Order: sequence, then structure tokens, then C-alpha cells
Amino acid sequence: MSLSAGTGRPAAPPREAPPGPSRAPRRRWLLGAVVAALLVQMAVAMVSTAVRQTPTIDEPVYIATGVVYLREHDLRYNPEHPPLGKLVIGAGAVAAGPRLDTSFTGDQFQIGPHLLYRSGNDAQRVLLAARLPVIALTLLFGLVVFAFARDLTGPAGGLVALALYCFSPDLIAHGSLATLDVPMAGFLLTSVWLVWRARRRPRLYLPLAGASLGAAVATKMSALPAVPVLLVLVVLSVWAFRPGRRPVLTGVLAAAATGLLAIAVVWAAYLAVDPRLQWTTPDDLPDVEGLRGLAAGWMPFPRPFQDGMRVQFGFEDMRWTSFLFGDVYQGSRWYYLPAALLVKTPLGMLALWAAGVAAMAAVPRLRPAAPYVLLPAAVLLAVTMAGARDLGVRYAIYVPMFLAVAAAGTAVVRWRWTKVAAVVLLLLFVGVSSLRTYPYYLPYSNEAFGGPSKTHLRLHDSNVDWGQDLGRLADRLRTRYPGERVWLAYKGSGVPSYYGIHANDPLTAPPAQVRGLLVVSDSWIAKDDPRLTPLIRSSARIDEVGHSITIYRRSAQPS
Repeated sequence: MSLSAGTGRPAAPPREAPPGPSRAPRRRWLLGAVVAALLVQMAVAMVSTAVRQTPTIDEPVYIATGVVYLREHDLRYNPEHPPLGKLVIGAGAVAAGPRLDTSFTGDQFQIGPHLLYRSGNDAQRVLLAARLPVIALTLLFGLVVFAFARDLTGPAGGLVALALYCFSPDLIAHGSLATLDVPMAGFLLTSVWLVWRARRRPRLYLPLAGASLGAAVATKMSALPAVPVLLVLVVLSVWAFRPGRRPVLTGVLAAAATGLLAIAVVWAAYLAVDPRLQWTTPDDLPDVEGLRGLAAGWMPFPRPFQDGMRVQFGFEDMRWTSFLFGDVYQGSRWYYLPAALLVKTPLGMLALWAAGVAAMAAVPRLRPAAPYVLLPAAVLLAVTMAGARDLGVRYAIYVPMFLAVAAAGTAVVRWRWTKVAAVVLLLLFVGVSSLRTYPYYLPYSNEAFGGPSKTHLRLHDSNVDWGQDLGRLADRLRTRYPGERVWLAYKGSGVPSYYGIHANDPLTAPPAQVRGLLVVSDSWIAKDDPRLTPLIRSSARIDEVGHSITIYRRSAQPS
């Protein structure tokens, strides 16, 4: 103990200097800089990927339909999906000023190639313009992931979640395409976040949540199973805000109002295309009976939506050719999506997802958020696993979004420094794994399954080869194999001749005539087509393009 001079009394302890007034702003600036850096990295990855890739199978349909919506206000194309996502895609395409042949009378699968390749347009320019709004939405949804996770766990958890989102190969791959999967999942996540925030200010956030939920349903019908889950969460949020004499009744009324607003948004999307809702039921509409037919007819949505539901039910009645771990099969398997996610998710991300889910169950402050973060994704995944289409993880693209938020829970667990270092190392592992696959995000698989060059051995379709590498194939043929005869089995919506590929069809020619280069999309290889498999077996594999197209040489007549 020290004594003050001249008094003999104990000296007062020295006062700590107050924190500098610039410390908090500096932290905010640093946080903002890291957020911006992560989003810029994702933006560069998506835009540079979008520039190089040719149309995937679904994109021309959505692009042309969106242009028709905006130019002709006609709902006749692509009724199996609601209009909102296609309006967003079409707005980008229209900004490129494409020519639209108003006299065209073909179906929805013909109008896309007609618009891109046969109407005097620059196909890649229109394609990129259509992809840019989806890229912008994907980046905005990254901010939602960060904000949601920060609300739950603080800035450190927000950065963990955002890093996982921005380095997710699946989100980069599908966020850079003019398709509907990422927009639907992002609108749904936004709605859940707003419902969570409604626990403190329901009058502000519940209307926004209803609008966002409506946007998800107005983009893709696969969001419908999440609607009752969201409405239950609305009741839960109102209960948490005001536990009074009649909290359940108040919550039910709030849920009803939220649902009505979502319905209004769906109607508004259709009315934005055609204010008079002129619609003729297609002649080839599937005949859906029983409970599914009744459900489609009872939905409080416009008739085009109801007919679109019947089209979707018709798809579910089909037997699709599927491929998993080298096995070709007809129909679907309940474990397909979990297995595909295991292959196509970075290993560090899988570990952080598991740790985050465990933290949400174990940490008391996170338990109230667990139903919001985990239940919507779990219900959607269960419904999707029961579906008939084993065609890709894009059908479960909401999983990396919601589980990125869940992984933020690792930031609030009382870790020792070694465990904190483990989280940081896992994040670095995710980043390195993602950067190494650039620019081939669509065929990504993690290191345990051999990386993107081996994905075609285990999965097919939009997991690997969705028609995206036709332009790269044209460059490869021009530089390495000039003047050689080409036989092409291509699975995609691009037009090979537009890119300078003049090839014959090996599926329609006698095997003895197929000489020279045999170029095959990996999705065709996975299907084990009896017309194609003997040709492949009697050819020598010499090259591959984009981890999605394989080049063989046939130089001798098979015995």
C-alpha cells in the first residue's frame, strides 16, 4: 500500500484512461471493411464466372419468359413457376435491349434459344445482363445472413456466417446464374430474419416479413411448405413480445395478417405481368386428382398459379433418371440430397455447420433462435427429400444459407484459444477450398471426394454439367483440335454452331461412322445411354473441358 505525500493516507488508485472516442468507430470501420471484402470476393467470383459460362439448361426459358412478361405482358410461358423471379431476370435482360420476335409461336423450351440465338441478339451479352440482377440479390442476401447472425451472436458470429456464405461454392455457382433457386431461398431467409426481429418490434417487422415470404412464394412454389412454419414462428414472436392475457389470439391474428400479405404479394406479381390476368389453361396440363388436385384448386392464388402447381405435381409423377456414386437408377432415393450435400460442401463448412447446430442446442441464449434458424430449412429439406427429382443440390440451396447463420453460434461458445484457432483454421480451409475450384464452381466437390475433376463420377446434372461449358469447348476445339471432325453429345440449352462448333450427332449415326473426336457432356455419360456407352468404351479419353465435358478419340472401327 502506498501513502499520499504529507498525509499518511492511502493513495487513491490510479484512474484508467477512458477508451478513446475513436475506438468504437474504428471497430465499426474494421467490421465494415471485412464485410465489404468478403462480399467483393464473392461478387468477383460470380461475375467473372458468369461472363465465361454459356447458358445452363433452365436459363433460356426464364430469360425469354421474363422478357415476354415485360414486353408483351403475357403469362403463357413457364406456368410451373410464379413470375417474380423471372421478372427480375427479365429486367436485366431487357436492359440489354434484346430483339424479341413477337411472331414466334413455339413453346417455352424453344423461345429461349430463339431469343438468344436466332433473333439477331448477342447471346452472351443478354445472358450476362439477365444474370446480373440475380448476382445483386445474392450479395444482398449475404448482408441478410450477416445481419441475422450478428443479431444472434454479435459481430464475430456475423463474420463467421458471412464468410461461410461468401465462400460457399454452391451459392457462388447458382448465385451467378439467371435461375430461381437462390432468389427463392434468399427471400425465405429474409422473411425468417424479419420474423425473428419481430420479437421486439412486431408492427415494423411483421409486414416486411409477410412481403418477403410472399416474394419467396412468388418466385418458386417450392417455398410453400415453409409457409406454415413461418406463420407458427410469427405466433412465437408475438408471444415473446407481449406475453399478456391473450397472447395466442394476438399471435394468430398477426400470423393471419402476415399470411394475407404474402398472398397479396403473389397476386401482385401476376398482376404486374398482366393486370387483366388473361389466362388459358394449357391443353397438356397434367390431370392431377385426389388431395393434390384439391390442394391446387383451393390455394388462394391466381388460376395460373394453380395450374402451375398441377404442372409441378405432374413432374413429381414422372420417373427421372438419376445418378449417385456411380449408380444409375430410375426414380428417387430419400438420402440423395444429404449425400449430394456431403460431396459438394467444403469439409470445413460441414464441421462448422455441425458445431453451430450443437451450439444452438447447448447455449441458453441461442436456444430461442433455434426454431427460427433450423426448423424452416429442416422442413423444406424433408419435403424435398421426398420429391421425385434427384437432380442437384440446387433444390436445397437454402441449406448453406440457414446453416451459415447457425454456424455463427460457434462465436458465443466459451472456447479456449486453441478452439478459437480451430474455428479460424476451418474458415481458412473453407476459403482455400473455394478459391481452388475457381472458376469451376458448378462441378465443385470437396477434397474427400477428389475435387471438381472427380464430381462426375458421383453426381450428375446441375451438380456437375448443366450445359455451362459450351463456350470453353469451342475455345478448346479451336486451339487444340483445329480441323478435326467432331461428334458431339451435348446436354444443354446452348446452340453449338453459334459458338463455332460444327459437329455431328453420334446418337443418330451408325457406330462405324463415328470417327474423330467424340465429345460428350458428363451428364450424358452418367445416364449410361445404350446408344452412347459402347462408343465411349471403344474410345480413348484424351481431354476434358471445365470438369463437365469429356473429349475422346475414335481412330479405329470397334471390333
